[in-house]
Amino acid sequence: MWTLPNILTMSRIIVIPALVASFFMEQPFGSHLAFVLFGLAGITDFFDGYLARATGSESKIGVFLDPIADKLMVGAVIVMVVAVGWVSGVHVIAAVIIMCRELLVSGLREFLAGAQVSVPVTMLAKWKTTVQMLALGALVWAKGAPEFGLPALEIGIVALWVAAILTLYTGYDYLRAGLKHMV
Repeated sequence: MWTLPNILTMSRIIVIPALVASFFMEQPFGSHLAFVLFGLAGITDFFDGYLARATGSESKIGVFLDPIADKLMVGAVIVMVVAVGWVSGVHVIAAVIIMCRELLVSGLREFLAGAQVSVPVTMLAKWKTTVQMLALGALVWAKGAPEFGLPALEIGIVALWVAAILTLYTGYDYLRAGLKHMV
């Protein structure tokens, strides 16, 4: 049960309180810490799946925990960048779109799993995830990156909107595929 891939997945869940706490630390240190923690979480997200497939140690708990860890991390970061005002005004709409899609797809996958129907991840959904992670990584570094002359907040906001647009499309794709099994 506690294979290296599963430990990596669990580490993403365990780091969430530290990531959230970093938003309340003195800035820009907290932003640097959030960026490092979020980056490490992204690396573990890649390697847990890769190692599980490469070593043949895919497990039911890993299949269960991986998407939960992803959604918890994304949700925590979105809540925090909005809570501290790094994402505000009309840009909150993009954040809400992403959160709604995450919840919708989670519920849909759970429902379809009960019906023993698998919904494969599309290539566009993988691109959505990549852009979303770029957006969130930039946003958590919004207070630290300017020290290096980098416009992280601006990059994060643009990428957040791109991710939101891709989210609408891929969410519709998943919903359309799932509805076939609900009627």
